[in-house]
Amino acid sequence: MLIVKNLHVGYGQSEALHGIDLSAKKNETVAIMGRNGMGKTTLFKSLIGILPLKSGSIAIDGQDISKDESYQRVAKGIAYVPQGRMIFSTLTVTENIQTGLENAKDKKIPDEIYALFPVLFDMRNRKGGNLSGGQQQQLAIARALVTNPKVLLLDEPTEGIQPSIIKDIAKALNEIRKMREITIIVSEQVLSFAMDVADRLFVIEGGRLVHETTRAGTDVAHIKQYLSV
Repeated sequence: MLIVKNLHVGYGQSEALHGIDLSAKKNETVAIMGRNGMGKTTLFKSLIGILPLKSGSIAIDGQDISKDESYQRVAKGIAYVPQGRMIFSTLTVTENIQTGLENAKDKKIPDEIYALFPVLFDMRNRKGGNLSGGQQQQLAIARALVTNPKVLLLDEPTEGIQPSIIKDIAKALNEIRKMREITIIVSEQVLSFAMDVADRLFVIEGGRLVHETTRAGTDVAHIKQYLSV
């Protein structure tokens, strides 16, 4: 569903990603683990088209999207929930979700979205800026889901969120996979969350993928060494 080959990405003259190879199947969740500054957000921004590639290729469901603009990538099936959530604070919950339906024929929010995130139904007329961090994160995921993606990118979804809500988000992501059979790529520093949702875990260090494991084969102590400062 997602195939990334030999990805090189940089900021000006300085290279930030040095030949990333990554693939994910349909209905698979992959976690990219790593400390701040190791390349997680750079990788996600290059997948969605915010950062141009120096070289390498990205394909979604067999279609090369390496040279596409962000909106074209969304149309081909990729959705992105950025770090920090980036919801519209002055719009209501309903209006925020509807921004994801901009190009859809039917502007009605699917019932399954509210079934996944009941708190959003309860707060549908409340302004996005009045939601807690965890509620805003659920809103950002809901907004991405209404574009009906094949691949969902979540950049640090647990950042600044209390543990009980982290559990809710893990449960919702596992439900989303059951319902939609989509591919989920999540960047994360919280190992317990990654273990709750991911089939495979990668570690990124200095712009390179340095470790790969299945969930069942995960050496927790080994991965924690990469995550400790």
